[in-house]
This record gives sequence, C-alpha cells and structure tokens, in this order.
Amino acid sequence: MAARRLGIGFVGSGFNARFHIQSLVAIRDADVTGVWSPNASRAAEAAALARSLDVGNARPFDSIADMVADPAIDALWICGPNQARIENIEEMVEALSRGRGKLIGIACEKPLARNVAEAEKVVALVKGVGLAHAYLENQVYAPQVEHGRTTIWSRGARQTGRPYLARAAEEHGGPHMPWFWQGTLQGGGVLNDMMCHSALLVRHLLTGPGETIAPKRVTAHIASLKWSRPEYAAQLSKTMGVDYTRTPSEDFASMTIEFEAPDGRLVFGEATTSWSYVGAGLRLSAELLGPEYSMSWNTLNSGLQVFFSRAVAGAAGEDMIEKQNAEIGLMPLVTNEAEAYGYVGENRHIVRAFLRGEKPDYTFDDGLEVVKILMTAYMSAEQGRTLPFPPADLSTFVPQVARGTWRG
Repeated sequence: MAARRLGIGFVGSGFNARFHIQSLVAIRDADVTGVWSPNASRAAEAAALARSLDVGNARPFDSIADMVADPAIDALWICGPNQARIENIEEMVEALSRGRGKLIGIACEKPLARNVAEAEKVVALVKGVGLAHAYLENQVYAPQVEHGRTTIWSRGARQTGRPYLARAAEEHGGPHMPWFWQGTLQGGGVLNDMMCHSALLVRHLLTGPGETIAPKRVTAHIASLKWSRPEYAAQLSKTMGVDYTRTPSEDFASMTIEFEAPDGRLVFGEATTSWSYVGAGLRLSAELLGPEYSMSWNTLNSGLQVFFSRAVAGAAGEDMIEKQNAEIGLMPLVTNEAEAYGYVGENRHIVRAFLRGEKPDYTFDDGLEVVKILMTAYMSAEQGRTLPFPPADLSTFVPQVARGTWRG
C-alpha cells in the first residue's frame, strides 16, 4: 500500500468539499477520482475543479454505491449536509456488504452526526464493515496551531508544568446555505455547526504527547443575538428562505469544558462561536496558557493586507477571505485558505494513514465524543446549569433547536 496513490471519492460538492479538493494540490500521494452529489450539475462542477487543479481525473458519479464499485476509488470523504449523514453512510455500507466494491477507509466532516444516537449509529455502521475511519477536523492541523502546540509542550510545559487553560473561537456573519440555518435539518445552530471545531481544538491544545484527558463537566449558553431581530430576520427570510421570527436557531454559543488531566489536575477549555460576528470575514482564533507561557493564533492576522478606497467598486464575493464581509477599506488577505485553516495538514495525515494502514490521529470515536460534548452543552444551556459529563439520557437527547421548539 505504501507505494500506491489514494483515490478519493467525494460525497458532497459544496464549499467544504472544494476546500478539500484545493488542499490536495499540496498532497503528492492522493487523487480525486470521483464526486457524487444529489445535485448532478454541482458534482460535475466539483469534478471539473479537481481536473483543472490537476489533482486527479475526477468524474461525477450517479450514486455513492457506484463510487464504491469503482476500483479507482479507495476511500470516501463524506462532506454532505448533516441531515444526509446516515443515508449517505448506509448506502456506502450496503454496497460494501453486498460485495459491490472495496474501500480502504472513510473520512467524515464535522460534526459526525446531529445528535448522539445518530453518531453512535454512524460509528456502528462503519465499524461493522471493518473500515478504517478518520474524523475530519481541520483546525487542529492549522500550521500555527501545530507548530505552537509542539513548541509549548516541548519547551514551556516540560520546564514549568502543563497548560491549564485553552481558548478557541470561530466567528463569521453566517453560513453559505439555507440548510445550515434550519435547526430541524442541521441539528442545531452555531453550537452544532461550529463548536464542534472549538471543542476538539481546546482538547487538542490541552493534551500532551501520548496522553489523554477526560471531560468532566460542561457549562454552556446559547442565544439568538442578531438574526431574530426583525430587520435581520426579514433579511434572512429574503436571502435564505428561513423565518427566524418563528423558529430561530442560536447564532451565538459559549461553552466551558472542565477536563481531568492524567495527574488529576483540572484544566479548562473555553470556546465561543458566532454567526453574529461583524468583521472582515471568517475569524479563527485560539490561545493556550500555562504557568510561565502562552500562545495565540488569529487567522485575520494574516501578514497581508490591502486597502481599497471608496473609488474602487467591486462586486460582493469571497476572493480575499471566506465569509468576506466588505469590499472596501483595509482588508486582510489569506493567501492560501486551504493551508491556513488546516485542510492541507489534515488531508496529508489521513491520506498517509490510510495508505500505510495506520490509525489516524482522530477517528470516529473522537467525533462521537465531540457530539456528546455538544449535546451536553445544549442540555446545559436549556437547563441553565453546569452538568457532569456525560449526563444521564444523553443518547436520547435532541436539543430544542433541533426539534424546532426553541424560541431564543
């Protein structure tokens, strides 16, 4: 296997899948060989993007089962909407079980599922066919996060003691597609959509090489700060076709996770996510603090800026940064978003793990724990109190936002 290239088939063709495709330009032992999407024209566009970037002779497929059957496809990257997760994986598992083809592995985008029951089913389905699995979490592979964490643990923590506080945030002005905004489809609001990144990132930063830390208590708050206000609800109804005056989802969430370290000490992870952030565009940030050291990361401190005066007219777009919010003024530019956000690092690692028969750093088991943390956070926010982890009845819990009964 070490001498082979990994043929990847993508399930999904949206902006997330396109980041993955772009990242493969920097990965020498993988090719995009197929794309399936319920929207055939979008699948064809994503396949054409892969061919234009020279990252594989990709073609659109009529079904996931057809991708499983194609010998040019060794692994699937699941990048479709949350509400299609079970259906997509069931189709793959059925094709494998019937002997229609063989795969080396499957990688799945965050979150692994919309709630704990669904996540447990995903894990059982994939393990039932003996498939290697990887949980796609790009932010832990961002170059600054990787280098900063390594430096902190090899120098500061080694000499003065382990870090005790990690912070992470993901913030922008709102998602690209209507389904993200609908709690009954997506499984929640910004907490489910983006806190999955931050929850794993703080755990990653607080975990030393070769060790594990265990979540013990979770405290969370959610709110609809912006998009249920009448003027913004009207805007959202016009652009996305959703009514936040009747069934809002949270556009702000905060969470504190108390972890127990191997030495018995408590260490803390703080996370904040927002669809109500007003700034240049997507902002990812993190901090790690210990007895005699700290590190910080902010993607808007990109090292490159441009300025456009009022005389420069430009159409709205995202040519400077994801979720770009303006076209004039002083603007940061992220020169290679696929690398800066960690897609290159995560895909390089997972491709090599699959080819070498090694266990990826993060698997569906980690994805399941993240979903358990998120559901505990929703439960904490609904009850207004700190909860032990895991709380009772977590496997059957579905947040009010996902049931369409939350009123903000």
